[in-house]
Amino acid sequence: MASGNRLIFLGFFAAATLSGCASQKPAETPDAARKRPEAEAIRGKQAPGETVTELDANGDGRTDVWEYRVKDVLVRKELDLNWDGRVDVTQYLDPQGAKVREVMDLDYDGKVDATYHYAEGKRTKGERDLDGDGKADSWLYYENDTLVRKERDANHDGRVDYWEYWENGQVDRIGEDLDGDGTVDQWTRNPNPAAAKSKE
Repeated sequence: MASGNRLIFLGFFAAATLSGCASQKPAETPDAARKRPEAEAIRGKQAPGETVTELDANGDGRTDVWEYRVKDVLVRKELDLNWDGRVDVTQYLDPQGAKVREVMDLDYDGKVDATYHYAEGKRTKGERDLDGDGKADSWLYYENDTLVRKERDANHDGRVDYWEYWENGQVDRIGEDLDGDGTVDQWTRNPNPAAAKSKE
């Protein structure tokens, strides 16, 4: 791929992946910040026996792809998608080169905000930290690499209270726990399936 095409590809990929991820968060007290769980760092440490190859995908003279190998087998790839010199996405690969796990820093703070799991190269589950507290509060489930269900802890009490079921690439129905007991109290069906198509 020519360097100009790589630049365009990475730009579109970064925009699609990282858009809309900033959020308005209320100020946090110092005690709350100390009690918050530590989120996983986006950048892994080089393990014994790993070699790293640094690549410049956009031709600006700075590294934006780091490939880690063990005995010439690619095991991890780190990507700087917005070209600020910091890793935004880390992909973990099996010995055959298929992705098994991918972590993303969506708000550029150096910590993991989204994790996706793969089996046989297909996405099976996603976890997102939407409020930046270091804990997953949104979960995505996939069948055959297709989104089938989303769950969310909207009130941050540690229990799922919002469910979306997806069919044919769109929301089919939504379940909500209104009284905090962990079960659905209200179902809403998609009244207009053709108009409800949205991105995950």
